[in-house]
Order: sequence, then C-alpha cells, then structure tokens
Amino acid sequence: MSAFHDRFFVTPDGLRLHYRDYDGAATASPPVLCLAGLTRNARDFADLADRLSADRRIIVAEQRGRGQSDYDPVAENYQPAIYVRDMMALIDHLDLPRVLIIGTSLGGLMAMLMAAGFPHRFAGILLNDIGPVIDPSGLRKIQAYIDRVPLVKDWDDAARDVQMLFGATFPTYQSRDWERCAQAMFRENDEGVPVLDYDPQIAFNVKNGGSEVPDLWPVFDALPRLPIAVVRGELSNILAADTLAEMRRRRPDLLSVELPEVGHAPALIEEGALRLIAEFLTLVDGREG
Repeated sequence: MSAFHDRFFVTPDGLRLHYRDYDGAATASPPVLCLAGLTRNARDFADLADRLSADRRIIVAEQRGRGQSDYDPVAENYQPAIYVRDMMALIDHLDLPRVLIIGTSLGGLMAMLMAAGFPHRFAGILLNDIGPVIDPSGLRKIQAYIDRVPLVKDWDDAARDVQMLFGATFPTYQSRDWERCAQAMFRENDEGVPVLDYDPQIAFNVKNGGSEVPDLWPVFDALPRLPIAVVRGELSNILAADTLAEMRRRRPDLLSVELPEVGHAPALIEEGALRLIAEFLTLVDGREG
C-alpha cells in the first residue's frame, strides 16, 4: 500500500473536512483530485491511488458528512453547489494552480460543474459512470436505499448486506470483492459493530428532490477544451448508453470505455478502466508539458 497522510482543512462555513494526500511523488504532472460518489469516502480510491501515486500526487477528498469529515448540522447543505465550494476551497488551501479530477457519480457531476465554472483551474476530468443525464431508474434506486439502516452484527453480515444490495450490479464479484466493498462502505462504531460511514442526513435533499434532475447538457457543453474521459459500466442504471453516445457526438475527442459485466459504479481498477486512465493521464501530461 502506498504511503499517504490523512489531513484536514476548514471550509468557508467552518466545517473540518478530511482528505487523504498521497504526496510522495514530486513530479511536474498536475495532481489528481479524486471525488467519490454520493455516500462514499476516501477508501473507494485506495487501490487506484496505490497504482497512480508512484508517478504523481493523488488527493482523495471526503465530502462533508462522509468518512472522517465533519457532519453538517444543516441537512439542506448536503448538495452539489456546497460540495463544489468546499472542493474549490481545498484546491486553494493546497495552493494548486491546476489539477485534474477523477470523479465517480456525484464526484463526476461536481467535476463538470467545477471545470465549467473555473476552467483555468483544471487540466482534465475523468467521469466515472456519470454524465449530463441521470437515468431515472438509477435515481429511484438510490432514493430507495440511501436512508436505510442495515442491521448487521459483524463484517460478514456487512459483506452480505452489500452483496444483497448490489449483487445484480456486479455479477462476477466473489466473496473477497464484497468484503472489500463492505470495508469501503462501513466503519466500526464504538461497540465494534459495522455501521454505514456517512451522515444519514445526506438523504434529505436526495429524498425530497423527487425524480426530476436538472438538465446538465448546458454544463457539459460549457466545458473547456480540456481532455475529458468517461468510464461506463455496461450494466449501469445511472449513465445510459445513449447518453454516452450523445456525449461522444458533442465531444468527438472524448475518451471513453464501456466495461462488461459491471454496473454503477466501476471500481476503476478494472483492466479496461486502467487502460483508459493511463491514456487520459498521458494526454493531460502532453497538453500540460
């Protein structure tokens, strides 16, 4: 496992947020800022960071209400505009002139908003199983499970719980894969029992927002002429194949891959994903050099 430091910064409204800094590689390449999905945390990127951090700095952020970051006492603050403000504050805190983003699901939505709003600060964005259109069936599934409280007693229970929820999404996963997922999604409470590692209040806006989502094509079309890559799981219920096709039509230089027998969201350690990430990083470095 690559060395990292667990560090913290304070947001404009006073919350203390955690980020994991794989800062051992002092290179001229732009650092990578990794942004996780809606209920996820820095552990989602542990395997990918191990692979990438020998050649560049990797920063893995935890949004408010996730992992080691402070929970927000105001549930309405759990929304993309606030997350984007937090991440721009992190980039400023680290004094980074330009970064590239690898964003999964919600993290990819944030990446599009950030690059469209602050184009000079970003060298490229990679979107993991997300685009300008969110499939309503996937949104409904998220709304159905986001506020659940799983009744698990130990880590074996936690692995079975994750498999029950996502088994159809990852049909080739074996026991070790579900154990890895459980370790990423749960933490032990003071009694040593696994509990989900996020504030249940992040469900507030998701549950109360209905099934309608904003039209994000204007945001996608406003993205600057920087390298953009997309990873899609073949079984995704969030990023539809026709949405990816339209993204390709609007951005002919878009890099993309579809991963067989994978749903939402790919772990980004699949062979096809790693090849695309390598191509994406080479393209970014070539543009920046």
